[in-house]
Amino acid sequence: MVRIKRAYEDAAADDGYRVLVDRLWPRGVKKEALRLDLWAKDLAPSPALRRWFGHDPARFREFARRYAAELRRGPAPALLQELARRAARGHVTLVHGARDEEHNGAVVLRDALVEDVRPHAG
Repeated sequence: MVRIKRAYEDAAADDGYRVLVDRLWPRGVKKEALRLDLWAKDLAPSPALRRWFGHDPARFREFARRYAAELRRGPAPALLQELARRAARGHVTLVHGARDEEHNGAVVLRDALVEDVRPHAG
């Protein structure tokens, strides 16, 4: 199971494996408060894509398409497979700092991860 949670929400015992999926550390949040298992900077959108998107909901569809393409290159595929294996066995919580909970990289990443979980579940 894959969940999404803002970095500003308290960590919970049932969050399972907690992964920060932003390239930048969330403002005003202490390291201990996040209780992370992994900071997956390589799964975050590239700086250029993040700046282009600018958290503009009107650009989200194109952002999602471009980000999904980025997730198929570099170290991201291996990280996605590892998270998919973990999610097939238990909870994985993707932690992000965005204010908009519907239009952000964690949403795109969750969707990609859910697709990857299916072959590992079973």
